[in-house]
Amino acid sequence: MEKLIMGIDPGTNFMGYAIIKVFGKNQKPELVVSGIVDMIKITDPYIKLQRIFSRTLQVIDSYQPDELAIEAQFYGKNVQSMLKLGRAQGVAIAAALQRDIPIFEYAPRKIKMSVTGSGTASKEQIALLLGKFMTLHTTSEMLDETDAIAIAYCHYLQSCNPLTSAGHTCKSWNDFIKKNPDKLV
Repeated sequence: MEKLIMGIDPGTNFMGYAIIKVFGKNQKPELVVSGIVDMIKITDPYIKLQRIFSRTLQVIDSYQPDELAIEAQFYGKNVQSMLKLGRAQGVAIAAALQRDIPIFEYAPRKIKMSVTGSGTASKEQIALLLGKFMTLHTTSEMLDETDAIAIAYCHYLQSCNPLTSAGHTCKSWNDFIKKNPDKLV
């Protein structure tokens, strides 16, 4: 079964996006497309939001992803930055909702942990390790772009985990085995 997952790293200066293709269980996911929306020269904050919305819709309409994974907001030192990031995230989510795509949010720490095994990994470490876990046709110097790939990859890993995938309410592996005795080998 093939599935397309779109990852978005929201931002108001640069927004990273990526789509990965997921095949059967034992194959590496493959990068389909990735890029950034560069808004560094746009001064009007509402035009930035319009750009995020329209580019997100363009990518969705071009590639028809099955699901969207997006980085959740995190509390930083600057409240204004957090509010701007929340708006960018909301606009990208609204674009996905416009096309009836299911949305999944992941905390930055969860994404880092999924890709590197450490919740405190640097963006550079994440970028370095992505190529080991999935097929990348290109490498990017833009960390917002590689973050978007990591977000999509994190969602792939979470959707493969029987404890965290949709429809499962298990609290532990023991709970999973109790609810699914036929899965025990």
